[in-house]
Amino acid sequence: MTTVTTPAVTTRTVAYPADGLTMIGHLALPAGTERRPAVLIGPEGMGLSDVERRRAEALAELGYVALAFDLHGGRYLDDPEEMLARCMPLLADPDRMRGIGHAALDVLRAEPRADLDRTAAVGYGTGGAIALELGRDGVDLRAIGTVNGLTTGRPGEAARIRCPVWAGVGSEDPIMPPAQRDAFVAEMRAAGVDWRLVVYGGALHAFHHPPVDHPTPPGVGHHPRQARRAWRDVVALLAECLPVTDDPAGP
Repeated sequence: MTTVTTPAVTTRTVAYPADGLTMIGHLALPAGTERRPAVLIGPEGMGLSDVERRRAEALAELGYVALAFDLHGGRYLDDPEEMLARCMPLLADPDRMRGIGHAALDVLRAEPRADLDRTAAVGYGTGGAIALELGRDGVDLRAIGTVNGLTTGRPGEAARIRCPVWAGVGSEDPIMPPAQRDAFVAEMRAAGVDWRLVVYGGALHAFHHPPVDHPTPPGVGHHPRQARRAWRDVVALLAECLPVTDDPAGP
C-alpha cells in the first residue's frame, strides 16, 4: 500500500479481490477527520489510469471520499483488441459487472470517513455501465452518473434504481448511437426513474478522456470543451444529490 498526503488530500492504493483478480484501486480522502459523502469512480474499458486517479483527487478536494476502482487486476489495456476481448464479455454479463461494482463499493464503505448513507457511483464507458448495474441491483445510492455508458439492463430491473440517474453522451459517438440512447431512455422512462440525458454536440466516444499515446478503437476522440462541460455536470450532480456540508448529519 502506498499513501501520499498533501495539505488538501490523502491518497492510497487499495488492493481487493473481484472478478477472479486482485484489483488495485485509488482512494482519495479530503482534509479533516469527519465523515464525508462517498463516490465510486469507474474507468473506461482501458482500465484505471491517472485520469481517474486525478478525478478522485479532485473530488476529494471538494470534500468527498472518492475511490477510483479497477477493472483489470491492476492492468491498463492499451491494446484495443485485448481491451475489447475482456470488456465485451463483461458488458454482456450483468452479474460480473455487479460483482466488480460491489467489491469496490465494499472497499469504499469500509473507509471510516465514508458516510455510508450518502454514496454515489459515477463511471465512464465500462465503468459507467457498472455504476448503472449497481443501481439495477437495488444498491442504496444517492446518485448515478454515466458517461458513454448508456447500457440497458435485464427487463424490469431498472425499477430497482433508487436515485437520480444522469447520463452524458457525445452526439457523434458511434458506440452509443441514437438507437442505443433511445433504448436507454425507454428503459428509464418505463421504470419511472428520475433521469437526465445530456448529448454533447460534436463529441465522439470517450470525448472526456485526454488524448492517449496508443491506438484506440474507431470513433474515439477527445473533445476538450465538452469534456470540461461534462465534468462540471458530474460535479453539479454530486452537489445536488450529495452536498458536502460541515455537518454531515445536517440538512
